[in-house]
Amino acid sequence: MATPQPAANRTTPKRRFNWVASDFYRKLLVWKLELKAKLTGRGYSCAALDGISEYNITINSDQTVTCNCQDYEGIGRIGDLKKNSFEQVFFGSVAQKFRDDLARGKMPIPTCVRCSDLRRLPAESPKSAPKARLPFRGMLLENTVKCNVDCTGCARENAAGLRMDKQLTMPLAEMEKMGDLVQRLGMRQLFYLNLGEPFLSPTIGPELTMLRKKNPDCRIVTSTNGVLLNTDAKREAALNFSHIFFSVHGMTNEMSEKYMHRGNFEKAYDAMKTMAEFRNARGLTDPILEWKYLLFNWNDKPEYIERAIQMARDAKLDFISFWPTNNPFWGMSWRWRLGMLDKFGRKNWKGMEVDLRPEGRRGTKVHPHYEGD
Repeated sequence: MATPQPAANRTTPKRRFNWVASDFYRKLLVWKLELKAKLTGRGYSCAALDGISEYNITINSDQTVTCNCQDYEGIGRIGDLKKNSFEQVFFGSVAQKFRDDLARGKMPIPTCVRCSDLRRLPAESPKSAPKARLPFRGMLLENTVKCNVDCTGCARENAAGLRMDKQLTMPLAEMEKMGDLVQRLGMRQLFYLNLGEPFLSPTIGPELTMLRKKNPDCRIVTSTNGVLLNTDAKREAALNFSHIFFSVHGMTNEMSEKYMHRGNFEKAYDAMKTMAEFRNARGLTDPILEWKYLLFNWNDKPEYIERAIQMARDAKLDFISFWPTNNPFWGMSWRWRLGMLDKFGRKNWKGMEVDLRPEGRRGTKVHPHYEGD
């Protein structure tokens, strides 16, 4: 399978080499994990395909279904909801082949090797995968694959080219069916995100109102670069979310631009601050507002982290979290890996977070179904 090369990145040798290196590393991991299975006689399973994941099973903007949240190449596609029901897709031949391959110790797609849902089968049943059930804990829904920014670590353009019939945004009528599906599955969490910017959809308001009406108790989460959350109508719609992650990776335009090209830090920070004011003026505590700050070696100096925390506090956000990443590999945060940032927050699955909520709410879970901590 060819290395994904986003259209906007093909003329940048350094960024293209990042994907070549990433693809090579992925192949090494495939070899390592398959050898390990062969030597020990123990296969693997996938929490997403077993129906017990919090994440990963993804419905794309064209209603195709993939088994993971980073299917840039289309090789994780397990079915199409325009042709079959979700149940037929989830228990269909493609998904079952993936399960069977894993149980035999084979990686059905290279993406498996870096997926948090990959599991080794227990020693007492080394080649017997658990019986799959329909997902209920969480899944992803992509309302659009279009985006207003171009991130170094995202091959979105490649994935967008694979959407069936070039359907880059899901029509509202189809989104209604997705709302019914979430309701029928009794989904605890819906991650309203994938490879696009959710607020780029022209029907974002009706979409969110409908989803919340059909699923009043579901934890609905999104991630946005913030730039397009810029009107009161969109803010009103955003109140339907349970949790909003603002992906803003630095605290100046220059710093943020090194990873998120075509972004705008000032607009993103103003969007965070204004959203908090809009919510607080109504006496609400939801949605939870969190600044998601990817850590790179150009934005991770202790003085930068201290400043970002203070800016998040000034904006009346609930959390700021710092997420280490290996993509691009040349941007890796060595300060994080050497433990030089441990003093700034509480370590968890994200990396590190600082709870900025008022006394009395600080330290409490953000949702009763949320098991990420």
